[in-house]
Amino acid sequence: MSKKKNVVIIGGGAAGFFAAANLDEAQYNVTIFEQNLDVLQKVKVSGGGRCNVTNACFDARELVNFYPRGNRELLSVFTKFQPGDTMDWFETRNVPLKIEKDNRVFPMSDSSQSIIDAMVSEVQRKNFGIKTQVSVSEIIKEDGKYLIKTKQGHFPTDIVIFTTGSSPKSLKLLQNMGHKIIDAVPSLFTFNIKDELLKDLPGTSFENAEIRIPSLKTEESGPLLITHWGLSGPAVLKISAWEARNLAMLKYNFEIELNFISKPISEAEQELITFKNSNPKRSVAQSKIFDVTHRFWNKILEINHINPEKQMANLSGKEMGLILKNLCEKKLQVTGKSTFKEEFVTAGGVDLREINFKNMASKILPDFYIAGEVLNIDAVTGGFNFQACWSEAWLISQHLNMM
Repeated sequence: MSKKKNVVIIGGGAAGFFAAANLDEAQYNVTIFEQNLDVLQKVKVSGGGRCNVTNACFDARELVNFYPRGNRELLSVFTKFQPGDTMDWFETRNVPLKIEKDNRVFPMSDSSQSIIDAMVSEVQRKNFGIKTQVSVSEIIKEDGKYLIKTKQGHFPTDIVIFTTGSSPKSLKLLQNMGHKIIDAVPSLFTFNIKDELLKDLPGTSFENAEIRIPSLKTEESGPLLITHWGLSGPAVLKISAWEARNLAMLKYNFEIELNFISKPISEAEQELITFKNSNPKRSVAQSKIFDVTHRFWNKILEINHINPEKQMANLSGKEMGLILKNLCEKKLQVTGKSTFKEEFVTAGGVDLREINFKNMASKILPDFYIAGEVLNIDAVTGGFNFQACWSEAWLISQHLNMM
């Protein structure tokens, strides 16, 4: 019987653990190196601690549309392992999952610990090693093998699986070994905005809003949330992901135009006139006919100096115009961004032309595989970033298992 080969997985996150959990223990001795005290830290905090495992989008051609970078390359990856396969994998390991109405998938337990335990116990069952607080300083190729240098010692290995996430230090390691790195910029961030309309309204949400960035000729729609520092919610996060590079070039200073009710201003005007004619004695404050909160409606009246006690019959054409502008065509100046440290995602990483997407092997380095956020691949929010990790890691393990 041939001797087992050694595999070192650098990075104990989603991609690293899933690769280990699917490797054949009869063929490989596997050790995971993680520089932090705990493994799977992003999995732990994802989805507010519930872990948004994946998204119930089961058609690969549809699925790739959620990836601003990597969509072309991921098509073949998702035809081999897609969200349905991820769900099967966890459910056969006693982690029942549920699909929420927005298609996001979570464990029934509503705890990310269920997902972590399933992967860790699978890795431990195979007697694979997990070393935490080990930081890799250099990887040297010599005599057809790799030498992994750390403060805790030097570790020779036959095969490297590199799944570190997008830290500058890990990108530098790959660059030193000959890989081309696309500069990382933040993706999935919220907008910092100071405006009277948003002041004192954190927590106010809109079920479906439209957001435009006129200078980039781009728009998105979806739920929107007012925060202490500006705007968040899926609509903002989506547009920040698709325009990550352009917004970095604008130094996060740009104008947006919002339609809080996703209706053309002409249609909203017609509704307002009809309501005014039917309810002439109703006060303006009691005439919130659009799908916004009372607090938001009254804020529009306040900042435009419209008397809330005024009867609808006495609402002037100019005042109606001001209300409609604020609802359907509100211009706001973005003056910066905020990122959630735990959910932090970047655009950038290893140039995708240097990866073989049949098995995630480096085209530059033999017996060297790369997966996860260290690649120039990222997605919008909703479980898509994790799905790329699961699928890429699965491809690596299946390829190695068949060798």
